Amino acid sequence: MTTPEVAVAYGARSAEYIDLFGRVDAAPAADRRLILEWARGLNGPVLDVGCGPGHWTDYLVRHGVPAEGIEMVPEFLEHARTSFPDASFRAGRLPDLDLPDASAAGILSWYSLIHLAPDELPAALAELARVIRPGGGLLVGFFTGERVEAFPHAVVTAYYWPVDELSRLLAAAGFRVRATASRADPGVRLQATIVAERV
Repeated sequence: MTTPEVAVAYGARSAEYIDLFGRVDAAPAADRRLILEWARGLNGPVLDVGCGPGHWTDYLVRHGVPAEGIEMVPEFLEHARTSFPDASFRAGRLPDLDLPDASAAGILSWYSLIHLAPDELPAALAELARVIRPGGGLLVGFFTGERVEAFPHAVVTAYYWPVDELSRLLAAAGFRVRATASRADPGVRLQATIVAERV
């Protein structure tokens, strides 16, 4: 499925998605701690790529992190700008963020790569690497499994990625993987995170 089709699918269910997931307090406390500690360890601007309703961008800004949200779904952008006026948001999508090389200290990609088909992911990771300055950080949240495999996500087709396989693609794109973790919350697909550094 193409990126515009994904945007349309999320736009059609944006109100439902915002109601379910558009608040930081709806996320596990472990995720809030991880994201904030990671972002505070960076020195410079952080991009929340695929920021959705904007709650994580706002969370970082409220905690003193210079962050900007980037989103391709117009309905999410409108909600973010209205609900979180102290944060900055703009339209954008992978694999072309239209940003200068090495302009970000870090990028948060929180479940924003999950709808990219396997043959699309390398270009997206290369774009993230282009925008992050050497020594900068990347934090990726995703659904993991034993193999790269499509599954029927509630909104539109998504993909499981084994941690080792996604780590390999990150290394090929110019990142050094610093830490990985996975967990199985009750009633939720197996989730994973990767913390990486731009070489």
